[in-house]
Amino acid sequence: MTTPSRRSVRTPAPAGAAETVAAAGVEAYPRIVATLIRVTGDWALAEDCAQEALAVALERWPADGVPANPGGWLMTVAHHRAIDVLRRATVERRKLHDLAMLTPDDTSPEPELSHDVVDDRLRLIFTCCHPALALDARVALTLRTVCGVPTADIARLLLVSESTMTRRLTRARTRIAQAGIPYRVPDGPALTERLPGVLAVLYLLFTRGYVADGEPAFADEAVRLARLLDRLMPDQSEVAALLALFLFQHSRRDVRRDAAGNLLTLQRQNRDRWDRAAIAEGLATLDRVRHDGPYAWQARIAACHATAASVDDTDWPTIAVAYDALADLRPSPVIALNRAVAHGYAYGPDVGLAVLDAARSGGGLDGYPLAVAVEADLVARQGDRPRAAGLFRQAAAAVGSTVERRALLDRADELAR
Repeated sequence: MTTPSRRSVRTPAPAGAAETVAAAGVEAYPRIVATLIRVTGDWALAEDCAQEALAVALERWPADGVPANPGGWLMTVAHHRAIDVLRRATVERRKLHDLAMLTPDDTSPEPELSHDVVDDRLRLIFTCCHPALALDARVALTLRTVCGVPTADIARLLLVSESTMTRRLTRARTRIAQAGIPYRVPDGPALTERLPGVLAVLYLLFTRGYVADGEPAFADEAVRLARLLDRLMPDQSEVAALLALFLFQHSRRDVRRDAAGNLLTLQRQNRDRWDRAAIAEGLATLDRVRHDGPYAWQARIAACHATAASVDDTDWPTIAVAYDALADLRPSPVIALNRAVAHGYAYGPDVGLAVLDAARSGGGLDGYPLAVAVEADLVARQGDRPRAAGLFRQAAAAVGSTVERRALLDRADELAR
């Protein structure tokens, strides 16, 4: 295999060569995969070549030092590997010529936001999130192809075996090829139709990393992808709103649990330890939002929480108005439940219980343990502590998460004491 020139100035490799390669790969991997998919049309080849480039870096950088342009170095290795594979497979001259035209020099600057780079990465995201694929397949393909997350880690997130996830990813790639799903970003009305699906994948990814029993690394990936999408589509308000929402929520990632691993509610979190840089970035991002879409309303709610000095100082009337808008725009049992919480804090527990009763009337909250937990909180604020404790225990018995169960039982014990 041809490897990059060693003429460029290199810095000595740090002791943690694996960490250095991983850091370089975070940014370079999706760029390499996106470019090679566009040129070769072969997803497996593009991913294999990107992975091999990282493996070569892990082998050589400890001895040779880190290249001046790590991303360019990785692109060069992956590019030459693709040429070798295509040449051996006697692929038509046109593809070899196209690849040769892409040859980078590891001393040249990377085209950070050139037209081709933007198009390739957007194509990759929109193709992975095509509505012809099942939602879990979209999430898995996005994690694997855009983020470079190992298949084993994706399998753990989606609660399946690694072999099952490997088959799902293979089927998803095959589906893209057989259905003739175009490797492109839609335009005009098609973009408006497809963008919510892309954002839904990122939202699901963040949620699965943020829930009580979730894997925080996946929330990190969702934030990174949202930042990338916001850079590539700066005029899309809902993209900016989703990024702002993620930043506000993720600002609390280090204080959501105590030393024993117990889940801490907003009332118990040390707000001095919230990530103020993330909150500031979220506010600046939210300031660019000019439309009242579902993510914009959720981001405004999160901003009220992120900027409040305490639960009592939170702007609950504004949050209640936002949930009213969300209930009209995107009605769901969960929105209805959160609306009851907001109205309970804004206008008193009696109002909150009335809103909760209305939400339950349609049956959408039947069997949902968090609806019982919300009722317990509102009843406790009315002053009926014994009944509230019983309701918290009832919710704990029905909830599936071990972390949430412990938190609910703790609330019940406090009220009983």
